[in-house]
Amino acid sequence: MLKLSRKTLLALEAVIDIAFNARPEPVQAKEITARQGVPQRYLEQVMQQLVRAGILKGVRGPRGGYRLAKERRRISVGEIVRVAESIDDGETEAAAPHSDLGARIVTPMIASLQDEVMKRLDGISIEDLCQQARAAGVDCGGPNPADFTI
Repeated sequence: MLKLSRKTLLALEAVIDIAFNARPEPVQAKEITARQGVPQRYLEQVMQQLVRAGILKGVRGPRGGYRLAKERRRISVGEIVRVAESIDDGETEAAAPHSDLGARIVTPMIASLQDEVMKRLDGISIEDLCQQARAAGVDCGGPNPADFTI
């Protein structure tokens, strides 16, 4: 079973949260932590990596926070996963294979599967996930868009 780290899930949720709520003001980290129930200090580490990678843009000042650095449709889930998984959190490396069978058969098979998963994730944009959330009626914490229906 594919398992993503807690930081990776947090990074995905944070970017989607910002995609929903960064209009016109940037989204502050404390707002994201309130909606997601994670410590702000933990979130900040993830957010800084996303800024360095060019996925988010940090805005300074009293009304500062985070915005997407590019359009939602141009940010892939795979891009976010790669950034979040690269954050050093003290976890040890994956175990090395103990046999020729593991080194020549099992490890390449797992690598191939991981490549396939990343290709699929690269094909999913933040815009795609925002549309899915809207269609599913997910409350993303932001103000409701104006409805001009008469």
